[in-house]
Amino acid sequence: MADVLLHAKGLCKSFGALQVCRNFDLSIESGELHALIGPNGAGKTTAMNLLTGLIAPDSGVLFLNGNDITKTSIHKRAQLGLARVFQVTSLFNDFSVQENLMLAVQAQQKTGARFWMNATRDRKLMASTDEYVERMGLTERATVLAGNLSHGERRQLEMGMALATKPAMLLLDEPMAGLGPGGTLKLCELIEGLKGEVTILLVEHDTHAVFALADRISVLVQGEVIATDAPQQIKQNILVQEAYLGGS
Repeated sequence: MADVLLHAKGLCKSFGALQVCRNFDLSIESGELHALIGPNGAGKTTAMNLLTGLIAPDSGVLFLNGNDITKTSIHKRAQLGLARVFQVTSLFNDFSVQENLMLAVQAQQKTGARFWMNATRDRKLMASTDEYVERMGLTERATVLAGNLSHGERRQLEMGMALATKPAMLLLDEPMAGLGPGGTLKLCELIEGLKGEVTILLVEHDTHAVFALADRISVLVQGEVIATDAPQQIKQNILVQEAYLGGS
């Protein structure tokens, strides 16, 4: 049996009288690309916020590498290897592509102060930075300010920054949102290239991308996971068809 990297057991979260997550169970194996899908209002964003520590559960437990992180802060979870790419990009718009990625590399190397001392003279730092620039397909845009990038390029850059921190697990929160067919195809290719290198949890509305990329899929309906299986089995699951896929 594959090692379980992240395990959520019975997570519950209510906002007033509204229960958004109830008995949320999720096990993600090391090295897999696991997708979380469901209809609008199913609780996917709340589930992601619980996993990353943005909000605290009312009950339930969360383990990372066998360690209880239920009450661990966002910062500490990031240090432990959880990196989240949000639906809304968060970049340094007045910094270039290369400079944004340099900051991420420095954060991982814990040498951030050198950025203000002409870090471009640090050959090791520059080599690592250029590697991520190239991997994200942004070589020709390396000197462009992040604020001048297209929406799709911003997604590529943000993924590169998250990857540069060398996370144990990458949480992608609707990365295809707002992208056209070309941008979606490019991002799918990038994500496909990361499979096996880093464990990925993908939350995405684009079911075509999900079924093409995922090793396993969990389906969330009314705050509860109703099925977890390989893509083909999820497509054939009657409960899933009735609750989600049949209406898409």
